[in-house]
Formats: sequence, C-alpha cells, structure tokens
Amino acid sequence: MKFIGIIPARYASTRFPGKPLADMGGKPMIQRVYEQVQNVLDAVCVATDDSRIENAVKAFGGNVVMTSDQHRSGTDRCYEAFCKTGNGYDIVVNIQGDEPFIQPKQIETVKACFSDDSVQIATLVKPFRPDDDFETTLFNANSPKVVLNKNNEAMYFSRSIIPYMRGKKYTEWLPNHTYYKHIGLYAYRANVLKEITCLPQSPLELAESLEQLRWLENGYKIKVGITELETIGIDTPEDMEKALEFLASHK
Repeated sequence: MKFIGIIPARYASTRFPGKPLADMGGKPMIQRVYEQVQNVLDAVCVATDDSRIENAVKAFGGNVVMTSDQHRSGTDRCYEAFCKTGNGYDIVVNIQGDEPFIQPKQIETVKACFSDDSVQIATLVKPFRPDDDFETTLFNANSPKVVLNKNNEAMYFSRSIIPYMRGKKYTEWLPNHTYYKHIGLYAYRANVLKEITCLPQSPLELAESLEQLRWLENGYKIKVGITELETIGIDTPEDMEKALEFLASHK
C-alpha cells in the first residue's frame, strides 16, 4: 500500500488568523508539521486556499496544491488535493496543520490499522493519565473524547465526558476508568474518502460540531490506534505560547 499525507491549511482561522505561518523557532508552523511526517509517508503535500501559505511551503521546498476557498471541512479540502495529486496512492492520511509535534510513530500507528483489509477509516487516541488535571483535560470541551468497542473501533466521539461514571465524584473518574483523548489525525482508503465527502451534514455532527460523527451516523467504522505520546494542538495564540515553551525546553 502507498500512503500520501495531506495537510489542510487555511489562513483565515477565526481564533488565530494566519496560524499556519506563525513563527516557531525560525520556521512557520506548517513547515514543522511537514517535516515531522515527511519521512514516514510515500508523499506529503499541503492543501491550501491562500497564496501566502502556498509561497511559504514552496520556500522551504515542500509540495503544495491550491484548493477551493469554499470547503466546509479539512476533509473536503483533502479530497480535492488528492484528486489533483494523489494518483497511485491507496491511503490518504489527513494531518492537522496545527499539530507541529505530531510524531512519526503516531503516523506509523495509524498506518498499521490498514493491515486489516476491512478497515475503512482510522484515527488516533491517547489515554488520559490517572493524575491528569480534571478541569484542563477531561472537562475541556476543546479536547474531544472517544469511547471504543472491544475491536478498538470508535463507538462515539463527544466534547462532553464519556462515559459518565455514576456514583463517583468527578475527581475519582480518571483514576477509576481509562478515558481516551482524540488526536485529530485521520486516514482513509481513497474510495472511502470520496464517499464521505458526498455525505450531507448529520444531526450528531451539527450537535457536537464533530465531523467524524457524520461518518459513524452513516454506518462507517473508524479503527482506532492508541498512542502514549502527547501532542500539542494549537488553536489560539495562547496555545502557541505554550508550544514555544515546549519547543525551547526540548532543544
């Protein structure tokens, strides 16, 4: 199987305009994402609708494809980019452009899910630690949670805490149950990517503002790889400050 990684990147982020071009130790964030994954995939390209991002990617020698500015999601942008550049690739890996600390091992974990020919879509989760701070992790609506079945397939994603532990105080939940944090990395068989981009938005998706619920609601299965490695997603300038501190401490 051949894997192509596509990194959707918009300039017009509501909470952090220009985020892909934000400086991270002398490199734009989109370059750091690209460099983290380029050696574990057969090909990588950035999919954008903005010439400033296109120029930045070309400046560091990366592959980039211009896409429509009308896409409702990164998945749709991925599919357009795949149609333009992905001939000959079996699996499309959708890598978030705001995950500059994504690890090659995490990409390998998602790739390994496709050793099973029945897998349609794969994603990644990380167990919360029993000693994690409840308020900033499990209770954080910006960090979606996932429940899995015995086959390591996603049963549901939610911004709420799932499952609810009846009869225990919130402070006792993490030490008494394994909760999973969703890491926004997806991979799809090429034919499945085409199918899911044709689906209308679903009631669950609209309620939680989580696109993957549309796929579950329409009967697609999502295989889940489990990682113990932490990532730092960047949604706001405040997140960037934390990321820069992390970067400085790991030089």
